[in-house]
Amino acid sequence: MRKSYSNQLRLDSVPIEQVELNLESRDRIVPILRALQFLYSDRRLVDDILQWIAADVNGDSRTDTGRTGMEYWHICVLAAVRLGCNFTYDQLQDLAENHRKLRAVMGVGDCDDRPFKWRTIRNNIRLLRPETIARINQAIVSAGHSFDPTAIEKVRADSFVMETNIHYPTESSLLYDGLRKIIPQCVRLAEAHGVNGWRQYAHLLKKIKQLNRDINRIATKKGPRYKKRLQPLYRELLQKADILTQRARDLCLVTGQRLPEIADLFGPNTLQALILRTERVADTTRRRIIHGEAVANSDKLFSIFEPHTQLYKRGKAGQPMQFGRQVLVFEDAAGFIVRAVLMKRDEGDKQVAVRETKSLQNDFQNGVKRLSFDRGFHSPDNQRELSELVDHLCLPRTGVKQSAVQLVQADDEFRSAQQNHSGVESMIGALQSGNAMKRCRDRSEIGFERYMQLGILGRNLHTLGRMLIARENQNAAAAHSRRKAA
Repeated sequence: MRKSYSNQLRLDSVPIEQVELNLESRDRIVPILRALQFLYSDRRLVDDILQWIAADVNGDSRTDTGRTGMEYWHICVLAAVRLGCNFTYDQLQDLAENHRKLRAVMGVGDCDDRPFKWRTIRNNIRLLRPETIARINQAIVSAGHSFDPTAIEKVRADSFVMETNIHYPTESSLLYDGLRKIIPQCVRLAEAHGVNGWRQYAHLLKKIKQLNRDINRIATKKGPRYKKRLQPLYRELLQKADILTQRARDLCLVTGQRLPEIADLFGPNTLQALILRTERVADTTRRRIIHGEAVANSDKLFSIFEPHTQLYKRGKAGQPMQFGRQVLVFEDAAGFIVRAVLMKRDEGDKQVAVRETKSLQNDFQNGVKRLSFDRGFHSPDNQRELSELVDHLCLPRTGVKQSAVQLVQADDEFRSAQQNHSGVESMIGALQSGNAMKRCRDRSEIGFERYMQLGILGRNLHTLGRMLIARENQNAAAAHSRRKAA
């Protein structure tokens, strides 16, 4: 049984709109709580948001029977605060039970001793779809634009890599990851159906682990002809991988399980998916290590558990290689992130610029008048098509001579947009350091996209909260961004 929020005010609590926050505190939670207060005070807006959350949380289940679950408003507040302040679920549980102002904004009284277990918080937030969080983000941006209607006219965009939570991938470690998960699952499946043949599973695991260690030891120390010395070990590891994956397939047939399909490659981490991914890694390992082929990144898997991970070589200082996914963000003049897109594995900046700009203009009724990118988005086609979508486009050309000619011929709007474009890098840095978007802590591709949208949600609420506080008290410490001088 669930409800949106408690209509009956407790004697030990105050109305959410009347909760007094410490505006002299520079902690990130203060602007977020102020923004949540504003959302709660707009009954039509908060009812819409809670209906969207209810649709995801309940699904097809009934809401008028069963045990009492978390209120939708509690889910909304805790989801916003989680990445808005870069909290873990353990920290979120402690704050939900002990932070007086957070509990007051949640509508929980001082004498209310109900527990907020971290698993319950996690399981409820995981029910939210990324599309729902993006919809809430758009509602927050629309509320912010009511105070600054011209903010959408000037937008700047850039992309960055949000890393997946994986270890550094090597062929031997990926094969070991796959086999150490396949073998225990096969043992349990065989025992459940009375099938023999997996009695020596512990010995198999120990042997595979030792091969992985031997390979890593040689690869780390290198030395003369180390690649030749690696090949016998890889051949033995590949032989065991082939035998075990085939035995796992045979076990699926004997026990009536379905065989792996190509759709399992990027699906949930089932036995079928693990078999298929281990076979893919074994194939690329054999081609690269044994036969000496150059394997394209599109054929490789960089994680057995996060198969959507991609390798990016963007030439960043200190980070020559990054394993994750690219995220494209658009920031308006007020600091709101008006659009955030998780790019596909095989997409680059040039492929998404026009498509996402069209979507941005559709969302805001062609309200974007000036748009700036960096030179990584440039191509002749993009220059022509983007110029038709916005009145003032800042898209620097590649090459020293061409960019110099372009700057000489540019107007004042181009120069101003190019000068202000570097601010989007500061916003991306704030997302990575303040909103935990440097490395995704959640699992699966849909979890990755949900994590991204939650980070954007926290950032937009922080921006809206600072805007509201500045309107009430311009000199308050909580009204000023750390990106700008007070």
